[in-house]
Amino acid sequence: MFVRWSIAGTRCASAFGLRRPCARGWVRALSMSGDSGDPHAWLEEVEGEKQLAWVKDQSTECVKSVGEPKETETYTRIKSILDSKEKIPHSYRIGDDDASPYYNFWQDATHVQGIWRRTTLESFKSADTEWHTVLDLDKLPPPTTGTAKTWVWHGSTLLDEGPSRAQWDRALIKLSPGGSDADICREFCLKTEEFVAPDAAEQGFALTDPAKTRISYRSRNETLVGTDFGGDKSTLTDSGYPRVVKSWKRGTPITDAVTVFECQQADISASMYCYHDRGFVHEFQLRSITFYTSEYFHRSLTADGVAGTTADAETTPFRKVPIPEDAELGTFADLALVTLRTDLKDPKGKDGTTFLAGAMISLPMDELMEGNWSNAFALFSPTPARSLSSTSETRDYVILKVLEDVKTVLEFYKYDPATRSWMKQDGAGESVAVGDDIDVSSHCRNSECDNTLWLTRDGYLTPTTLEMGTAEDCCGATTRVKSKPAMFNADGLCVEQQFATSADGTRIPYFIIRRKDIAYDGTNAVLLDAYGGFEIAMLPGYSAGVGAGWLEKGGVKVIANIRGGGEYGPKWHQAALKEHRYKCYEDVEAIAQALIDSKLTCKEKLACIGGSNGGLLVGNLITRPISSTLFGAAVCQVPLLDMKRYSQLLAGASWMGEYGDPSKPEEWAYLRRHSPYHILRHDILGKDEEGAPEPVTAPRKDWKCPKSLFVTSTRDDRVHPAHARKMVACLQQEAGDHVDVVQYWENTEGGHGGAADNSQRAYMWALTYNFLAQVLAVGK
Repeated sequence: MFVRWSIAGTRCASAFGLRRPCARGWVRALSMSGDSGDPHAWLEEVEGEKQLAWVKDQSTECVKSVGEPKETETYTRIKSILDSKEKIPHSYRIGDDDASPYYNFWQDATHVQGIWRRTTLESFKSADTEWHTVLDLDKLPPPTTGTAKTWVWHGSTLLDEGPSRAQWDRALIKLSPGGSDADICREFCLKTEEFVAPDAAEQGFALTDPAKTRISYRSRNETLVGTDFGGDKSTLTDSGYPRVVKSWKRGTPITDAVTVFECQQADISASMYCYHDRGFVHEFQLRSITFYTSEYFHRSLTADGVAGTTADAETTPFRKVPIPEDAELGTFADLALVTLRTDLKDPKGKDGTTFLAGAMISLPMDELMEGNWSNAFALFSPTPARSLSSTSETRDYVILKVLEDVKTVLEFYKYDPATRSWMKQDGAGESVAVGDDIDVSSHCRNSECDNTLWLTRDGYLTPTTLEMGTAEDCCGATTRVKSKPAMFNADGLCVEQQFATSADGTRIPYFIIRRKDIAYDGTNAVLLDAYGGFEIAMLPGYSAGVGAGWLEKGGVKVIANIRGGGEYGPKWHQAALKEHRYKCYEDVEAIAQALIDSKLTCKEKLACIGGSNGGLLVGNLITRPISSTLFGAAVCQVPLLDMKRYSQLLAGASWMGEYGDPSKPEEWAYLRRHSPYHILRHDILGKDEEGAPEPVTAPRKDWKCPKSLFVTSTRDDRVHPAHARKMVACLQQEAGDHVDVVQYWENTEGGHGGAADNSQRAYMWALTYNFLAQVLAVGK
C-alpha cells in the first residue's frame, strides 16, 4: 500500500477512497475579511445575490461575444466524444475469485450523472459487453446545496476484512453536490445493490450533510472518520481539513464517535487508517504538518485484533516512524517503502551510504521502527535524467513507472517473503515512443489477490488500448481487451520533443504536436500548456477533445515540462519552490521564445493555457514584463491569482509549503513578486498598495494584456473563484487601454474540475477553443 499526494489536497491513501478535503462553509467568504484597500474584495462572497448577478452578467456577455457553444460544431464534436460508447470502460474486479464481477463508473448522454455498473470478465472482453446497473445517480433525489443541481461521483471505499474474512459486500459511496470537494457518504450493499439505511436492521453508516470528510472502514462495524463534527469548524485545521479523527461504531450516532487521534491547529490535517497487506495488518496515524512534511505513527495488529477490538479500545501503542519528515511511507507485506524528497546520508547500518532525493527504499518495517537501515534496499535510485513517476503493485511484484527525459520505462521487482528481498526481473526496460505513454495497474481492487495487470497504452496521437497481462513475465505477452477508435483525424500529424534553454542555462523539455508539413513562417496558431507545481508531471495522453477542438482546426499544441513539476523528481520540483517560483515562469518564457525564434509561430498567434496552479502560471505570464510580450492570448482556468489572500481562502493554507506564507514579511517579499493580482494593480497600474511605499514602481504604461479568457466555478471549494473574479474586475474596470479583450465565464456547478457532467465539460471546452480560434485567427 503506497501513500501519495493528491494534487492541491492532502496526502491520502487512494485505496481507502480518501478524497481531497478542504474547508466547510466555503460558500461564504465575507468581503470584510479581505484587504481593506481592495475595491474588488466584495467578490469573495461566493453566493451573495449581488455577486451572482455580476457572475451572470459576465458569463452572459462572454457567451454573447464568443458565441453560444452549443450552436457550434466544436461543442457537438466534443460532446459526442465524451458520450461515445466506444470509450474504454476502465473496470476493476471486486472480489478475490475469478468469477467476481468487474465494476465501472460510466457517463454518457443517457446517464448524465452516471451509473455504477458491473459485468463479468468474459463479457467485458467481448465486443458487446453486457452491463448490469448497480447504482444510477440520475435516479437519486437531487442535491439541495447552494447552486448544485446534480450529483458527482466521488468514488467508493471497500470493506476489506483480510484474506480469511473478506466478503467484498460493502462499500462507502461518496457523492458530491455539484462537483464540490464537499461530499456526502452512504454505505452501500454490493449484494442487495441498495444503500444500507441507518435506521434499518443493519444500521448503515451515513453522513448526509456535505462536508470535507475522510472516512474508511477499520472493520465491518467500525469506521475511522475525520470531518467537521458539529458543523462549527472546531474540528478542522486552519487549512480546513480534518483535525480530529474518531472511531465511529455501527448503530451509534456520529455524536457518540470517540476521538482517537488529533493534530495541531496549524497542521494541514490528521488522518488515521488501517489495512490488510499480504497477511499483515498495519494501522497508521498521519499528521500532515505541511504539504510536504508529515509525521507517521504506526502499530502492527492482527486480523483477529482489528475485527474484535475497536481503535479506541486497542492497547497496542502507536510508535513514531523514524523517517525524515519530508519522506513518504507505504508498505508491502511486512516491509516499509520509503520515498525520499531530500538526500538521506549515512542512515544507521548504512554508514557511508547516501540515498538520493527521489529514491524509493525498501526495508523491514520492524527494523525501520528501530532505526536500523542495514537491510535497506533501493528499489529505485534517480539520475539527472531518470525519476520515479509512480508505482503499482500485485501480489508478488512492485512495478515502477520510471521517466527518462519524460519517456516511460517500466521496471518489475519480485518480492521473496522467505528472504524479505527483491529481485529485479529481466524483460523490462524498453521505453515507449516519443509522445506515447504506458501505465499498469492491478485488475482487482484488492491488488494482492494475484499478479494480473491491466496495461494501458496511449499517446498524444495514439488512441487508448487496454490489455491484460501479468507481472510474472513483465507484461511481455499481453491480450488486447479493448481499443478506443481514433476520435479525431490525426493524419499528417506528428509529435516531437524539443529542449529550450532557460535563463539560468537549464534544459527544459517540451512536446510539439503539429502537422508534418507545417510551414515555419510564423503564422501558425500555437497553444502552450503548462503546470509547473506540486511535483506533478505532464505526461503524454490521448485527448480527443484537444484533437477535435484544436488540432483538426490547424492549431499546434505544445506541452511544457517546466520546473515545479515532477518530470525529473523532487529536485526538479524544488527548483521552483517558494522564493524560486520565478524559475518556472522563466522556463515558459524560454520555450515561448524558442517557438517564436523557430518561426513556428509569432506573438500574435501564441497562446498560453493553464488551470489551478497552472492558472497562477498564466496569471504571471500575462503580467510579467517579458512573457506578456510573448503571448497574444491566454486562457486562465480555476486560478490562484491573489497570493496575499490565498492562504485565507478555502484550502489555501495547505499550499503554503509550495508557495510560502504571506503573513510572514520575509516570505511575502518573494510571494509579492509572483502575485499576478498585485503585479497588475500596483506594479502595472500604479494603484496604492496597503503597507507598501507609494507607488511601488512607476506604472508600466507600455504593458498590454494578452487577449484573455478566465474560467472558474461557483462550486469550486478548493481554489476560491474570487481569484479570477477580482482579476477580471480589475482588468475591466481599472486597466483601461491596457486591455483589448478580457472575457469571464463561471460555471455554477463543476467544482475544481470546472464541470459536473459531459454537457458542462463540452460547453466549457468548446467555449475555450472557440475563443482561441477567434483571437488567434485560427485558419486565417
